[in-house]
This record gives sequence, C-alpha cells and structure tokens, in this order.
Amino acid sequence: MGHILAIDQGTTSSRAILFDAEMRVVAVGQEEFPQYFPRSGWVEHAPADLWRTVWRSCGQAIEKAEISAESIEGIGITNQRETTLVWDRATGVPVHNAIVWQDRRTADTCRALREAGHEQMIRDRTGLLLDPYFSGTKLAWILDHVDGARARAEAGELAFGTVDSWLIWQLTGGRVHATDATNASRTMLYNIIEGQWDSEICALLGVPMEMLPQVKDCAADYGVSDLFSAPVPILGVAGDQQAATIGQACFAPGMMKSTYGTGCFALLNTGDVLVRSQNKLLGTIAYQLEGEVTYALEGSIFIAGAVVQWLRDGLKIIDAAEETQALAEAADPEQAVILVPAFTGLGAPYWDADCRGAIFGLTRGTGSAEIAKAALESVGYQTLDLLNAMLADWPEAGDDTVLRVDGGMVASDWTMQFLADILGAPVDRPRVTETTALGAAWLAGMRAGVYPDKQGFAENWVLERRFQPAMAAAERERRYAGWQDAVRRTLSA
Repeated sequence: MGHILAIDQGTTSSRAILFDAEMRVVAVGQEEFPQYFPRSGWVEHAPADLWRTVWRSCGQAIEKAEISAESIEGIGITNQRETTLVWDRATGVPVHNAIVWQDRRTADTCRALREAGHEQMIRDRTGLLLDPYFSGTKLAWILDHVDGARARAEAGELAFGTVDSWLIWQLTGGRVHATDATNASRTMLYNIIEGQWDSEICALLGVPMEMLPQVKDCAADYGVSDLFSAPVPILGVAGDQQAATIGQACFAPGMMKSTYGTGCFALLNTGDVLVRSQNKLLGTIAYQLEGEVTYALEGSIFIAGAVVQWLRDGLKIIDAAEETQALAEAADPEQAVILVPAFTGLGAPYWDADCRGAIFGLTRGTGSAEIAKAALESVGYQTLDLLNAMLADWPEAGDDTVLRVDGGMVASDWTMQFLADILGAPVDRPRVTETTALGAAWLAGMRAGVYPDKQGFAENWVLERRFQPAMAAAERERRYAGWQDAVRRTLSA
C-alpha cells in the first residue's frame, strides 16, 4: 500500500511515475505523441493523443511495478501550462485541436488589446504580460473560428480547460470540471489577487464564464477515477513549473528553482507578496494550499536544452547531448565566442519575439568546441539575466540566493559549474531530479495522509551536489558585459 501515481503530461510526451510511501520512484511509463504545425507559428496537439498517451503510460507504470490499483492511494497531475482545449460537455468531444502554449496565432489580438489600452489592467489583475503565450486569447480564437462555437459556449454546452482539466474530465468520466489555482493563474482570465475568474477580462475577450472550470487548491479532492481496477482519487494538481517548485521544496520566501528542459523556467518564491515586476517578469501563483496563496516571480528562457538539440540536429557537431561537456572542456580559453540563442526570440527580461540568434567573436580558429562551449554558456548568461531582474524587482530576496536546479541539462557538471561561476551563487542539484512529478506526487500523497506536511517534506529534500562559484568577480563582470553587448546587438528594436 501507499503508492502515489504522478501523471506528468508534457509538450512532447506523457509520463506516469509511481512513487512508494517513501517518495521513491518505483516505475515509469512514457509515450511520445506528435506535434502539428498547421501554419508558421501555429502549434497544436490532438486532445485524444494527450489522453491516450497518459492512459497508456499509467498502465505501463502499474504493470512494471507489478502492483494493483488497490495499492494506489491517490493521483497527482502536473501538466504543460497554457495549452488550451474546448470540448462538448455532453459528449466530451473536442471542438478543435488543443492550441499549445508555444502557439503565436493570437499575436494580432494581443497587439490590438495593447493598443486599446487594456494591458495594464490585465497585468494588474493577472500578473501576466499581454502575450499569445497565455490561454485567454487562444480560447477566444477557438470561439471566433470554430463554426457555432460561441453560440454553443453561451448556451453552456462547451467546457474550457487547460490540460489538467482535460485529464481530470477524462479520468472522472466527465463528472468533474476543475482546475487548480496555478493553472488558472496562467490563463490570463484569473484574478490572482481576488482568487476568482475575472468577469471584465472574460467579457473583453468574449469568453462566457459558464465555460470555465472550478478552481481548487493544489491539494484537494478532484474526484475519483473508476477507470482502474479499483477507484483511485485525484488529490493533487499543479502546472509543471509550479510542481517543480514544490518538488524542490521551495516553500520559504526567497527560495528559487530553475528547470532546464527545452527552455528554462525560473521561479522565485515571494511569499504572500505579489511583486509587480518592472523588468518584464511574471507575477504568478507558486501554489495554493488550504486556501492560502503563495506567489512567485517567474522568468522564462525560450532556448536552454534546445540549443544542445540545435548543435546535434542543426549543426550536426555532436551525436548526443553528453558530448557537449567534453567539447566545452577542450575549447580554446582565449576565444571569447558568445552565442545568443534567440531562435524564437528572447524571453524574460527582454520579451523580444522578433529578434533572432547570433554568434559573436568568431575567428579562423573557431571550431565545434568553441561553439559548443558558447552554447552551454548561453544558458548561464540567460539565467543571470533572470536572477538580476528578480533581485531588482524584489530586493528582499537578498544576495545570498541559492539556486536549486532540475531538468535534463543539470546532468552536465561543466554546465552547472559555469552556472554557479557566472551567477556568483551556489547551485544545488538534488538527489531526486524528477522534481516536477515529485511535486505532483507530494501534493496527492500529503492530501492522502501518506506523505509528510510541508515542513517534513522540506526536511526530506536531499542534496546530491552543490556547485560553488570559483570565478573571480572581475572575470565574471567582464564576461557578462560581453554577453550584454551581444544581446543589445541582437535585439530587434
């Protein structure tokens, strides 16, 4: 007994991870699914793919663990955020493909709203920038472009949800239409101060409020799934970056985590203070437990691990990501090559969607080793951009910040050491790197009474290695000045 099933539904694959009563990974199931790109800048998923791969992954994990559903105390869900779905309440049939968080089709809508003077109001209430990244304008697009969708929505026939809502609906056989506060906070429709859907923003975007799910705590009762061999309750939900923040036990104000996947997402816990960023960061909900909201500042880097994929698939100078460390170590230290990986623009604190990538400092002696080193260093420089912006917005965090890291790139000791060097701050890598799934599992397990409370969970967080900064301050400043100059030359305006 005492198992918790964590569902981690991502942008390219779905995973299910079974944890035991000691929060150890017992078994993992995973399945990839296709992406669809109908036009330039458009990204979609088939809703059926999301559900099917989740369900199969759950089956794989349970089979590998050789357990029965009777031993599963609860389900925790974490998911790609902002991805938008609309389906028929009676049949459960989606009216359109899911529009993915990366999709940019509503850029003109956002521009029109900005020109009409609505941006400040939206920022004040939601903490978010007015950007196609978030769910609100995606939902409005579906209502405007699918025949009959708006009339059906106004008649109460359609349901909107982010991926977590879609999975809860499927797992409960359509009995529960709900989301958690973290996912709601990413829709651009949710007032994160008042803790409710914002009727004025919904009216501005033409979104009938009847479509919206009920918003609950991250650890709450989300219904029971009867699809397994025994009933299993859904007890925890959080968007992926918030789940990673929870999994890293960043419960105290001033604690910071950064997840290095395809992109990078850094969250700084600001406690009960919603910080109004002056540096194009996002104010968001870190988690909500027992009705109490904890806020965070969030910064997003569009290209982190994706720059290593580019080295492999674009330049073809490596066959596997692991090769980058040896190349970086072999690079000529006298060459100051800087790579700005603005392949899809730059995220925080620049938010320049129109700039593109560039390499500076090339010489006849520059080769694959120097370019690989510059690619890895770009992740550190971008993280320093975020950290500086966060400290400028919220000086209360202090100068003694320790960064807890997770994601695929943290396996590279070289990259983590450079990160510590350029930040001038310690970087902590945990023993359990499945922090996103662990966060979802802890929410459900804590609710089920299997796992300890926040304090007990934080005490159980185990460090695998701390990377201490070893670079001289003058060298750090010189290198960062070179990065800032390269970015200035790259920006579109």
